[in-house]
Amino acid sequence: MKTPQGFNLSVLEKPHWSNAHTEADYIKHLKIISKDILLACIEAKHPVTLDFMDNDLFRTVLLEEGLADKPIHLIWDLSNVKDVSYTYKHCITDLLYRWGPKFSLIVFCNIAPSCHVIIETFAAVAPNDITVILTDSFENAIRQTLDFRAGIPVTPATENTENSQYALMKKEFLAAIARLSWFNMLDQQIFLPPPENSFHPFFKAVTHMQQDLKAREYEHQKELDKIRNNHEHQLTQKIIMLNAQMELNRKEAQQFEQEKSALKSRIAAQDMELTRISTAVAEKTSALRTLCDQIIGVEMDHAVKQKMLDQCQNMIETELTEKRLNTELTRADSEFLSKLQKKHPNLNQRELRVSLLVKLNYDTKEIARSIGISTRGMESIRYRMHKKLGLDKHKSIKTYLSDLAVTL
Repeated sequence: MKTPQGFNLSVLEKPHWSNAHTEADYIKHLKIISKDILLACIEAKHPVTLDFMDNDLFRTVLLEEGLADKPIHLIWDLSNVKDVSYTYKHCITDLLYRWGPKFSLIVFCNIAPSCHVIIETFAAVAPNDITVILTDSFENAIRQTLDFRAGIPVTPATENTENSQYALMKKEFLAAIARLSWFNMLDQQIFLPPPENSFHPFFKAVTHMQQDLKAREYEHQKELDKIRNNHEHQLTQKIIMLNAQMELNRKEAQQFEQEKSALKSRIAAQDMELTRISTAVAEKTSALRTLCDQIIGVEMDHAVKQKMLDQCQNMIETELTEKRLNTELTRADSEFLSKLQKKHPNLNQRELRVSLLVKLNYDTKEIARSIGISTRGMESIRYRMHKKLGLDKHKSIKTYLSDLAVTL
């Protein structure tokens, strides 16, 4: 945008004095005219809706040009603007009431009919120390800005020389609407003209709207409080459950440590018993071998001698099997016996021992010798165990116990 002919004013613009609003499909440009007039304009291919105010861009331009602490004259060219979003309206409070650049004059020009009332509302709610002007063209905006800077009186947007009462009522009405909808000032006292005044119904409607908004805000706050209380209650319950679970875990850990200590003591006792059994077996085996040697040296009937030697040898093998069984028994074997007993409580101690020997791949003869029965007697035990384990005739005890050891 160029300065209109006849004004002879300089225009300063920089590439980074722009901000692309990609979602709204426009680019906001800021320029400096004649060193202290800030120009804002929109670059767009079609009419757009202003989505948010570029406060940071304003700061950048004013700081770079040393205008942050000086009175500012702003010309807002609204060409290509068809509407203003609620977010943009809300940002006006930051620009005018919180951030606080020293705007002394704001001039809007090229205002579309669709957003004319919005700009009038802005003029109505602007602070009293800021003059707001609405004009039809950029040329008039420049002219009135220069007049204002020169001290020549200008006509604010909120004044109407033809009907001053109408202008005052309109300003009050638009300001009341802005405070309710833009600033959420629901407790602000609303000006109410006397009942005989023709504007009374309009302002009365605004007071009703204010009451409705306050009631809706109250109901909304109640709902928020209800949700917050429910969440706090749920959180409290979760904390209670978590603390209870932590206490339970602590007790279970304590119980585990006790069981672990008891198992260690049991293992130590079993190690001592195993040592005693191994020593006894070694002594018995040594004594049996000595006895065999003595029998060999005795003159007697050969058949009787051989029978005695066979019996001694069987006793030696039984002792060796017992020793091997006791030394080979692992923790996994102990767990297998414990779980097998839980699964089949009808098995007696001898049948549990037989089950372990079968799992450890001892043959029938070795198992019979270990428990001190004949091979035929061992076959009878296996037959009864087959029924107790609930196996069909096609499945062997060995297969069942091997599968059980894997799954347990």
